[in-house]
Amino acid sequence: MKKVFGLCIFCALFALWGCTEEIDKSARYVFNEPTIMSYLSEHKQYSQYCDLLGKVKVSRMSETTLKQLLSARGNYTVFAPTNDAIDAYLQVLDSLGIVDTPSWDGFRDSTKLDSIRKVIVHNSVIDGGDLMYYEVNAFPVTQGAEIPMANMYDRKLVVHYGNDPDSITVNDAPIDLKNRDIIAINGVIHAVNSVVAPSNSTLSHLMSTIIDQKREGHYVASMLAKAVGMLDTLNQVRDEVYETLYQEGKISDISVPDGNGSGTYDAWAPEHRYYGFTYFAETDSFWRETLGKEPTEITPADVQAYVESLGAYPDAVANTDYQNENNLLNQFVTYHFLPMKLSTDRLVNHYNERGYSLTVKNPTVAMTEYYTTMGKRRLMKVFESRESNGVYINRFPNLDNGRHGSYTEVSCDPDKEGVFIGEPNLEGDNNVRNGIIYPIDKLLVYDRQTRENMTKGRVRWDVSAMFPELMNNDCRMSEITDNRHKNVGIPMDVEYKYFDDAWIEEGTYFFYWTGRGNGWHNYLGDEFNIQGMSELTLRLPPVPTLGTYELRFAVQSGGARGMVQFYWGEDRNRLAAKGIPLDIRLGAVWRNTTAGQFPSKLGWEKDTDDDDYNAEVDKKLRNNGFMKGANVYIAGSPGGTLTAREDEISTRRIIIRETMDPDKVYYLRFKTVLDDPTRQFYMDYLEYCAKEVYDNPEEPEDIW
Repeated sequence: MKKVFGLCIFCALFALWGCTEEIDKSARYVFNEPTIMSYLSEHKQYSQYCDLLGKVKVSRMSETTLKQLLSARGNYTVFAPTNDAIDAYLQVLDSLGIVDTPSWDGFRDSTKLDSIRKVIVHNSVIDGGDLMYYEVNAFPVTQGAEIPMANMYDRKLVVHYGNDPDSITVNDAPIDLKNRDIIAINGVIHAVNSVVAPSNSTLSHLMSTIIDQKREGHYVASMLAKAVGMLDTLNQVRDEVYETLYQEGKISDISVPDGNGSGTYDAWAPEHRYYGFTYFAETDSFWRETLGKEPTEITPADVQAYVESLGAYPDAVANTDYQNENNLLNQFVTYHFLPMKLSTDRLVNHYNERGYSLTVKNPTVAMTEYYTTMGKRRLMKVFESRESNGVYINRFPNLDNGRHGSYTEVSCDPDKEGVFIGEPNLEGDNNVRNGIIYPIDKLLVYDRQTRENMTKGRVRWDVSAMFPELMNNDCRMSEITDNRHKNVGIPMDVEYKYFDDAWIEEGTYFFYWTGRGNGWHNYLGDEFNIQGMSELTLRLPPVPTLGTYELRFAVQSGGARGMVQFYWGEDRNRLAAKGIPLDIRLGAVWRNTTAGQFPSKLGWEKDTDDDDYNAEVDKKLRNNGFMKGANVYIAGSPGGTLTAREDEISTRRIIIRETMDPDKVYYLRFKTVLDDPTRQFYMDYLEYCAKEVYDNPEEPEDIW
């Protein structure tokens, strides 16, 4: 462990650019009552830490020290290393040859000394601003999850629970059982018995190290990633062009009049544009057992030959051009990667599904996320339910999905159980800045059976899942409830193209609202809200198989909604208009306009005790291009009882019915047709549904 911990320190020394620039807080009110700083100063076990706090500044742009900061008003969470913890850290530096002696006098130059001081101090403090600090009972409950707020080193700290429920570590630093949850007037202190110093290295560097050291665990997976040319991509951490533009004030926040004429809608542009990656990787023990060779003796050709023997990628070419997207090994390996960093509690997101409690946070009904993989674009289904006892990739269980069912797992056929996602090793240098490797002990392939199983079900995805940038930059479903985190404004492309998979034209004001605590009738609570004389184009996820699909658009018709013409096709610059304009003001019962409220006359009725009659109502709605909302989630705050199916303002609109090819890229464009820039274009979730599902006379599509 000492060697691994040392590598983290070494990487952190040479990557300090990742620290955020904080505003100058020297003018904050100073208390006369005990503060975090006064408590630390009164206890000798923190004397070295106190000395460092007085020498490290908040940022390069501020003269305020951390000592001054922790003496002022705020909500700080401090992981305070004891003198013994700091001495042990210096011993590691000495063993690595970074210092001449294991003491503060052992540094050869002031630059390295300042770097180490900053690593210790900035990693130890989370500034909760006006919101909150984190006592132990506010830590995430999922093993390996991240504390929602980043520390002053701009890293999210990972929480791990030992076999003893009171045993908690934060990035390898054990929290002292007797000295935790020490409440001061401006925050909380947790004493730690090791310095909190997460690696600032990259996923690429980690896998290169694994290969060079022939380290057991993910040697084969790392070798395969290198063979298909992934390491350069996995070295990306931050978009430096965006970083510079933001710091120079050339990226604008958004403020536009609201639809009621009573104020403004305000949103804050993301501070960064980070990259992130998730790698679901078969373990070395899997490959040893499968191929009968030691992992260090396995070659890319061995793996390609094995996968080819399974017939998993019949259209791919089995040659040695591994970096070509048409190569079989390339398609196999890249299907294991997602272009976003997903912590353990974000693999499948939970919020307002039926029965879910934000306090208990245990899975209830079956919940699914669909993501688009790296390399050749393909769908990945990530699934979790109460019965699954964990998260799986491409699991297709038998669900209790009747009209009076519970949408829980009844059973799962062995050939459809999917690939279980294990707990990642996030200790030492495995806890890299831009990615996570999850161990899997079963072969993950995108074979014919997987694609057909996807086609037999409805593919529903929250629109925010289409954009890795939202997850990588702590925007999607953020639990932080200040305005900056709840109201995100994405720049127009004329300022900077923030989303790879969206084209935001000039005059289009793009809001992402998390909806936390608002009680909105949205799936997972969040929504996209676009205003102005807007025009927006999206690159859609791929369909699983060749066939005819409905593309459905979820609508929540409350609020100052508008009307858009939509376009669809393969050529982004020549998309054909489809159907009549989409009137988002039109709910199941009422059409809400600036001139007043008028009956919709769509035939929507609440469900009765007569299922045959309910089915006839559903057919009538479909004839008008409408469907009731999904029965799986609550229309409103978590814990409620009104489902989206029962909610008259929550509907689905069938906007396209077309033949689609999984090997082709399709685009969807929306352009406002109302001459009123305050009207809102709204997006919540989209669905693909194959003809064999929506037009199945023997087994009609479920209501969930």
